[in-house]
Amino acid sequence: MKRSKKHLINCFLALALIIGLVLIGCRNNGQKPQEAMKGPELLQNSLTELEKEQGWELLFDGKSFNGWRGLGRKDVQTQLWKIEDGAIRKLNSGEVPSMPDGQPLEGGDLMTVDTFDNYELYFEWKILKAGNTGLKYNVSEEMSQKYGSQYSALGFEYQLLDDSDTLYAGKLKPSQYTGSLYDMIAADNADVRPAGMYNSSRIVVNDKNVEHWLNGKKVVEYEFGSRYLDSLYQKSKYVDYPGFLEKRTGHIVLQNHKDDAWFRNIKIRKIKSGS
Repeated sequence: MKRSKKHLINCFLALALIIGLVLIGCRNNGQKPQEAMKGPELLQNSLTELEKEQGWELLFDGKSFNGWRGLGRKDVQTQLWKIEDGAIRKLNSGEVPSMPDGQPLEGGDLMTVDTFDNYELYFEWKILKAGNTGLKYNVSEEMSQKYGSQYSALGFEYQLLDDSDTLYAGKLKPSQYTGSLYDMIAADNADVRPAGMYNSSRIVVNDKNVEHWLNGKKVVEYEFGSRYLDSLYQKSKYVDYPGFLEKRTGHIVLQNHKDDAWFRNIKIRKIKSGS
């Protein structure tokens, strides 16, 4: 009987060891889907094979400022603009160092080196509570410097704002909220994600027709040269800038505003005229 008991105990221990090894194996196998969950992060700032076939090009590689420079400058002001966790970050004014004499550093917008005519632009962005910034397109560097600041863009602006914050809610013109063509056309049915979360946006410029999209919904549409656009331009802050309303081959610009802002997955697909 003693031998039988010992034998049973040994069998039980062996079985327990086998079960333990099986559980460890299952646990390790269970980690694979969790690792796969990291896939979307690894795919940031990259193109799928389908996107490559469709003609998409990255404007930001996630690691460098290749293809970008400050408006009116030959390089990037790295005191204002950083690459952080695969995104271009515009630092808030409080984190921008002062000049040696104690004066504030003169800031500036960040723009693409290349210019674009007909295209579909995709980008993802986030801001913090009460954040306010914008992405500008149809930008002429020469016009900006002639009528505006040496380092800031004059161009059509896709507004980016924490719409729901009490600082802005119900206190701005309809055309000054997220997705709008700033100061001209108000976004329709815009659904903005809470501050701190990434939103996705698209701008489509196809000959005279232009569209703004926000999180999968079209929120603005207009045509260059239309009476509708001209009537809104006449009431806007841009009315004193000759030629502002004309369609051109222009730069794409990230606005230097006082608030924190992050941009990632910035990519563009050129559209053939008439397609």
